[in-house]
Amino acid sequence: MGAWLTRGVWMGLLHGAVQAGVVAVNVRSPEASPSVRIIAFGLVVVIAVLWGALDAWRGLDERGMCWFFAALVAGPSAGVLGVVGTGLLVDQTGTESLWPALTGGAAFTALVVLVSAAIGMGIGNLLPQPDGSRRSQA
Repeated sequence: MGAWLTRGVWMGLLHGAVQAGVVAVNVRSPEASPSVRIIAFGLVVVIAVLWGALDAWRGLDERGMCWFFAALVAGPSAGVLGVVGTGLLVDQTGTESLWPALTGGAAFTALVVLVSAAIGMGIGNLLPQPDGSRRSQA
């Protein structure tokens, strides 16, 4: 399995689960929804930043393209998983919610994954390497 597919599937699972969880909290406890939404968004951003930093620190070849393709996988998969999770766990969400999740929701998720990982890769390039040297920024 390619590195991009692994990252895309796991980030899609994470985003889809978080999306369904935020909707569940919103339905059951509306007063807690704003803070839960912020915490959930922070969680998915931090995970992508850390994973991107780890890839840069380890020196993964073509990590930028790897994360680009991972974002393309994570967006639609998170949309589908979010709709399925919301339909099964929260309410009777049906297929009418699938199109918005596969367009705007998928694009937003892909952008969040890509930008967060890019920030992480920038941080990872600044970290001291295991052999004590720094790689060139080229």
